[in-house]
Amino acid sequence: MKYISLLIIIAALSVSCSGKKKNSVEYVIENGSLETIRTKRVELVADQQDINDKIKRLDEKIKTLDTTQNVPLITTFKAEPKVFVHVLELQGNVTTKNLLTITPEYNGILTNVYVIEGQKVTKGQTLAKIDDGGLSQQLAQLKIQAELAKTTYERQQRLWEQNIGSEIQFLQSKSTYQSQQEAVNQLNQQIAKTTVRAPFSGTIDDIITEQGSVVAAGQSPLMRIVNLDNMYIETEVPERYVSEVTKGKSVSVNIPVLGKTIDTKIRQAGDFINPANRTFKIEVEIPNKDKAIKPNLSARLKINDYTSENALLIPQSVVSENSEGEQYVYVVTNKNAKGVGTANRVIIETGKTQEDIIEVLKGLESGAEIIQEGARSVRDGQSVEVINYETKK
Repeated sequence: MKYISLLIIIAALSVSCSGKKKNSVEYVIENGSLETIRTKRVELVADQQDINDKIKRLDEKIKTLDTTQNVPLITTFKAEPKVFVHVLELQGNVTTKNLLTITPEYNGILTNVYVIEGQKVTKGQTLAKIDDGGLSQQLAQLKIQAELAKTTYERQQRLWEQNIGSEIQFLQSKSTYQSQQEAVNQLNQQIAKTTVRAPFSGTIDDIITEQGSVVAAGQSPLMRIVNLDNMYIETEVPERYVSEVTKGKSVSVNIPVLGKTIDTKIRQAGDFINPANRTFKIEVEIPNKDKAIKPNLSARLKINDYTSENALLIPQSVVSENSEGEQYVYVVTNKNAKGVGTANRVIIETGKTQEDIIEVLKGLESGAEIIQEGARSVRDGQSVEVINYETKK
């Protein structure tokens, strides 16, 4: 009996396996006709669609039940209006109009130098003397002749007033006296050029030519004098700032060598645009009461060229650009209590930049929640989760 039952089971399994084999894709392809193959394909397509529908239903149920969805984690900040003080940064050198290398006005031997390096002098003070080459003796002779001409002229004048003598004699004596007086004056002027005087008050910074040297007028440098009271910085500004960088604008001057920062103003803005480099010059006054600032020191200038009392400022790192050249940022909307919201791309227009900050002119509203970390990895309309949220101050 047991033997018969075993035979029946084996037979049933053989029939089942045979049926599955005949229903397999391999069997249909190998032994079936075209009609059988097409029928099998229709069955498989129907099965595939049914499976996809079931998977979709399962995904939807998982989405409602799973609280740990795989969404990008991002940080955000709020765009709040604030004061934006934009500065133009430039380089310049300190200089002064009272810095001069003195040269002689007369050719000759430098007979005396009356000052030393570091000595303070006043305007008009005698600094040096050049040999006049005999002009003093000539002047003495001319003065004698001028005195004689004066005496003759005065006598002729008295006679003429008494109607004695001719008018020609009177006029000749007057002309002679005036000519002699003019010759004396001219020689005095020549002798005055042999004395070197300080053109302004200041300090003798360097004695260049030593006493006893032969000097040439307008060529031989004698000494350098400098006054540190009227210091300023002269620099060139690109022409596009001609309407913003004007006289009276505030300037912050930093002198790195001295570790000193000075708040001052533009005292002069040029009216001429240099066609070679399209710039104009400005002068910035530098107070120097302690005399610590010297000519030719390098300085960094920050000029306040633009101020907005209600600007929306964002980091430049969160701004992207599309293929059409439009700038955009991502903002988070519809955020729920768990910090999950939707990333939306917003086209913006930007203005001036300052270091890593840029001003937004259009496209954003005050209080908009902007994606910061993770802004480069999200897509428009994508769900995101906000973590470590802080309001940007």
